[in-house]
Amino acid sequence: NWSGRLILASLTGAFGSSFLYGYNLSVVNAPAAYIKKFYNETWERRYGFSVDEGTLTLLWSITVSIFAIGGLVGAIIVTPIVKFFGRKCTLVLNNVFAVAAALLMSLSLLAGSFEMLILGRIIMGIDAGISLSALPMYLSEISPKEIRGSLGQFTAIFICIGVFTGQVLGLPEIFGQESRWPFLFGAIIVPSLVQVVILPFLPESPRYLLLEKHNTSKAEKAFQRFLGKDDVSHEIEEVLAESRVQRNTKLVSILQLLRMRTVRWQIVTVVVTMGCYQLCGLNAIWYYTNNIFSGAGINRETIPYVTLSTGAVETLAAVFSGLVIERLGRRPLLIGGFGLMIVFFAVLTVSLTLQNTVHWLPYLSIFCILAIIASFCIGPGGIPFVLTGEFFQQSQRPAAFMIAGTVNWLSNFAVGLLFPFIQAGLQTYCFLVFAAICLAGATYLFFVLPETKNKTFHEISQAFAKRNKVTLEMQEMNHYPGERKSSAEQESNFTSSVDNGESKKGIV
Repeated sequence: NWSGRLILASLTGAFGSSFLYGYNLSVVNAPAAYIKKFYNETWERRYGFSVDEGTLTLLWSITVSIFAIGGLVGAIIVTPIVKFFGRKCTLVLNNVFAVAAALLMSLSLLAGSFEMLILGRIIMGIDAGISLSALPMYLSEISPKEIRGSLGQFTAIFICIGVFTGQVLGLPEIFGQESRWPFLFGAIIVPSLVQVVILPFLPESPRYLLLEKHNTSKAEKAFQRFLGKDDVSHEIEEVLAESRVQRNTKLVSILQLLRMRTVRWQIVTVVVTMGCYQLCGLNAIWYYTNNIFSGAGINRETIPYVTLSTGAVETLAAVFSGLVIERLGRRPLLIGGFGLMIVFFAVLTVSLTLQNTVHWLPYLSIFCILAIIASFCIGPGGIPFVLTGEFFQQSQRPAAFMIAGTVNWLSNFAVGLLFPFIQAGLQTYCFLVFAAICLAGATYLFFVLPETKNKTFHEISQAFAKRNKVTLEMQEMNHYPGERKSSAEQESNFTSSVDNGESKKGIV
């Protein structure tokens, strides 16, 4: 099942998309002091006096958090884009935002304009918002069901690799110097160019071509290239079976999707998993890392190198998840990941509270940090994107990803906005808040989430039928009053398309 083109499409798509998301999460950390100095010098040159501490903090907070606002915009506009251009073309065209953002941010120091850096962060956020919806959609539609979970984990793996790369390039020996920090943002162009050069020569999503563009010949060729075999009649029939069940492949809007009783619990589950993905406290861990390493007696000059261990653990855990997801399943990894985070958050709270009383407790805190990061990446770090692609039929998927993306970016922004207040009020006990969120998420998923590994999209839909309180017949019908064709009409239309040479023999 792992054909060369399938692997190349996944690697290229993830490198130019989720990699950049992860990279932009960590790239601002290393040059933070230099960027603040640049802000102050620019302000003084314009107005003749230094910027006050409060204004400087506000400018820096906006620079960091505005990325999430751009991401929300990208998540909102992704549905019409993937509908009109397709999944692959959306990923390719999205690089316009990445290149524009890279140029603005890397040239901001030369131009003496911190506004260019902030604007670049917004545009980079739009790129991330689009890619974190379009990429999982593309990966879920090009992969056979037997490896859909492993291929879907490419999103999480490349997010982790992007974070790690941002840490490495931010070292003083590379770009972590006052005169070199613009190169950290200019490096964004490299993954974008790689994607622009390679991805156009790979096929579009065959499901998109067949169900939305009704181009059977192109869909068949795409299946053949992705699967590396000539006979793809089984795959074509599987997709057409879904089409016959849906009765109609017209894309639904977000409002229509929210009103559909047949997907009610799928939507709730996506909202819960995406909300917990951002609210489970991993951002708080990044905030505490330097302080905890310092408390363990590690030299401040050495901390940037020790921090690389967090990025390395994150990447290894994501790769491990991709290797075992088709054996263990989505449900055990997701619930188990949240469960382990609860345990290590509790231990971390105790060790941070008492670390001044026992000399070895700071080292326990370091272990807990690495364990929390690993637990997150094993399950919660990537599986929410996989589930969003698996829960919904072809006509519902763009709207579903738009809902998931909106929840993701709003939660991201909420963490950035509220965490300083939570930390100031609760100090080390703030981690108990995140443990409670993980517990709520794990409990919900234990009672609601079905296992989806090695199942077709239609079988997953049927697994929710009882909880949605609909009959299987009702589950199999698409609710488009006045738009559904009769079975006879559809059979006639399909037969006509075969007679016209749009389908080859053996498909049905």
